[in-house]
Amino acid sequence: MFTSILAPYDGSRNGERALRKAAELARLCEAEMTILTVYRHRAMLEASLSMVRQDDPGPLDAAMRDYGREVAEYGKSIAAEAGMAETRAFVRSGAPARTIVAFAAEHGHDVIVLGSRGLGSIEDYLLGSVSHKVTGLAECPVLVV
Repeated sequence: MFTSILAPYDGSRNGERALRKAAELARLCEAEMTILTVYRHRAMLEASLSMVRQDDPGPLDAAMRDYGREVAEYGKSIAAEAGMAETRAFVRSGAPARTIVAFAAEHGHDVIVLGSRGLGSIEDYLLGSVSHKVTGLAECPVLVV
């Protein structure tokens, strides 16, 4: 059925539920599973600093990337606990929905399993959740938990 499952994980409770469901599906299908954590700048000041200092984004990017790594590593421990010891984890920066969809296409994942609500802001609530955007943009099936 599925051979390669992408499980975007943001550290939220719904994200953890989706990650566990992705591990269950991966075990049932004997598929490989990949965890993806996506971070992005939310503040206008951070965004403007990134645009001005593209070659040297400085401590803001480093702090966010480090936190993303911690979340991804924690996601790997959850996957291992759920029976998926060989799970790989990646951290990317960008708009979450587009980054998830692009990563899935680039790496040939045949299904994306993600939580219905994550750590999004009020902006996400008003403009549509990441899961809603992913379902509209992805060319592969999307399972929203």
